[in-house]
Amino acid sequence: MVKFARLQLQDDAAGEDVVQEAIEAALAGIDRFAGRAALKTWVFTILRHKIVDALRERGRTVQVSSLERDDESMDDTFDALFTASEHWRPDSRPRPWGDPHAALEQRQFWEVFEACLEVLPARTGRVFMMREFLGLETDEICNTLSLTTSHCHVILHRARAGLRQCLTQGWFGTEPAAC
Repeated sequence: MVKFARLQLQDDAAGEDVVQEAIEAALAGIDRFAGRAALKTWVFTILRHKIVDALRERGRTVQVSSLERDDESMDDTFDALFTASEHWRPDSRPRPWGDPHAALEQRQFWEVFEACLEVLPARTGRVFMMREFLGLETDEICNTLSLTTSHCHVILHRARAGLRQCLTQGWFGTEPAAC
């Protein structure tokens, strides 16, 4: 929880603070826990709301230097996956994933997924998690991080492609793709 909060807030102290607030809120509202989900899921949902609140409070404050590094390192990685005509290179084409529903139910999958998130550049992972885990709309992400909509979409595309590549290698195997 602390790692997730730190990444989203880009501040160790603020991350620890929102985790503490989430745990305090969970303890204070334990009588409202109905048991329809795991306790861990319920507390994480509270944490997500605390992080969104903290991001909204910050407004548009962002460190520009942290935004400029990620794109350059990702460009070379993704350029190598595609031909000049912007098609997948045969040896880079995504592999079939098999039954995704069965994989999602496995705890090990989420451990590999988390490891894949960690190898993404920090800002790329942050934007992906703001969209997919925190459920923020693109406009809100753009306002929070001072991004254009198109740049946000590029970052999300790179995050998904990077996660797919990592998951293909680390989880789903390396069988050749069916053409």
